Amino acid sequence: MCACIALPVNSLDYMVRPEYDDIFMELAVNLAKRSHCVKRHVGAVLTKDTRIISIGYNGPPAGTHNCDEEWPETGCSRDRKGSCSLAIHAEQNAIIYAVKNSANVEGSTLYVTLSPCLACARIIYSMGIKKVIYLKSYALYKGIAVDEGLAFLEEFGVETEQYTGDLKNVTHMN
Repeated sequence: MCACIALPVNSLDYMVRPEYDDIFMELAVNLAKRSHCVKRHVGAVLTKDTRIISIGYNGPPAGTHNCDEEWPETGCSRDRKGSCSLAIHAEQNAIIYAVKNSANVEGSTLYVTLSPCLACARIIYSMGIKKVIYLKSYALYKGIAVDEGLAFLEEFGVETEQYTGDLKNVTHMN
């Protein structure tokens, strides 16, 4: 017995079907809220043929420290470049989880709330991801002149696009 509600065809006239880019970016933004990082929250959604194959957000490896709980004032210690010493980036988490579960990421599209850093860009390219759609610029966030990750991806044929859609169902993002 189905508990579904059937809508008359004419009632769909007032319903607006969201674009997949909007759905996936909204999910990435909402996933970012799960991050334990005190410095920046980032979310990622890996898709293929309009289907989600993996998700991720930045934070420490499972089973280690949660930065916001262990060091709520300062976060985890920083490496020599000022980056988190424990964090796995959202893109990395999404890719790792997909591969760990035998998903084929080649030819997929990655939605991410912050454009990839150079290290993540190398992984994205190496995994055969064909397109990256990002919300905000890593270069602007870091105060550097060039989005090195985007430049790398573009140089080697990975399509990049800044998201310009409409985030209607997002209430807050750091």
